[in-house]
Amino acid sequence: MAPPLVVAARKPRRSLLFVPGLRPELVAKADAAGPDLVCIDLEDAVAPDRKAEARAATFAALAAGPAMRAELLVRINGLSTPAGLEDLLALLRAPSPPAGIMVPKTRAAAEIRVLDDLVSASPALERLGLHVIIEANDGLADAQAIARASRRVASLLFGAVDMSAELRCANAWEPLLYARARVVHAAASAGIDVLDVPFLDLADEAGLAREAAAAAAMGFGGKAAIHPRQLAAIHDAFTPSAEQVERARRIVAAYEASESGLVVLDGRLVELPVVRAMYRLLASAA
Repeated sequence: MAPPLVVAARKPRRSLLFVPGLRPELVAKADAAGPDLVCIDLEDAVAPDRKAEARAATFAALAAGPAMRAELLVRINGLSTPAGLEDLLALLRAPSPPAGIMVPKTRAAAEIRVLDDLVSASPALERLGLHVIIEANDGLADAQAIARASRRVASLLFGAVDMSAELRCANAWEPLLYARARVVHAAASAGIDVLDVPFLDLADEAGLAREAAAAAAMGFGGKAAIHPRQLAAIHDAFTPSAEQVERARRIVAAYEASESGLVVLDGRLVELPVVRAMYRLLASAA
């Protein structure tokens, strides 16, 4: 009888919902909508002259210790900016840090290693995860090294708006296919999660469903959202269906019942990489 394959159980990261840094009181409402991650945004959602105000409000809200179902992140500003350095100092001093931080504008693995060194000096941040946005040309070129730069790196997020500007291409699926594929490849090689960029047209529900399905087919494990109404379509795309779960169970059962590890199901040979994928699917469904 073939031994079961070991696949680590992981928390789902199918959806990420942003909350503006000036409105951290919306975290509870965002959490109630049911995303897997909630991210308070101190970067794109905050005007330059209100960064300090948003930072103070966000870390005051964190100090209150909100009870969360979702994983709570804070998107800091780029580490090459004064606002980003101020965000990092606030994080290092925070009595109640978030579960993780989202790091934008990352261009090299060295940035993540330096960030890891700074964070690791604080016992309060022992469990802090790093969720790295790949949205710059240099970051895209160094994506594999970035994904492996620290044990804290929990996910990569593909940033299409900045990436399309850097690549001088249209912000659309086909022109960004190569860039998306590199990010998926990097995350898969490092064994971490990977999320796709938010779909920005709230009125185009069919477009969101198509893009989420395409991202899932490409290897993304989830997609960010800018509004709670987008979560249902995202979860539908990234949650294994009942039919997929049943097929995975049949393949796993056939593998474990096999004396040689050779799986033949419905007259077709199923190779071991597919069996591993079925174990991962069942872990995700669980």
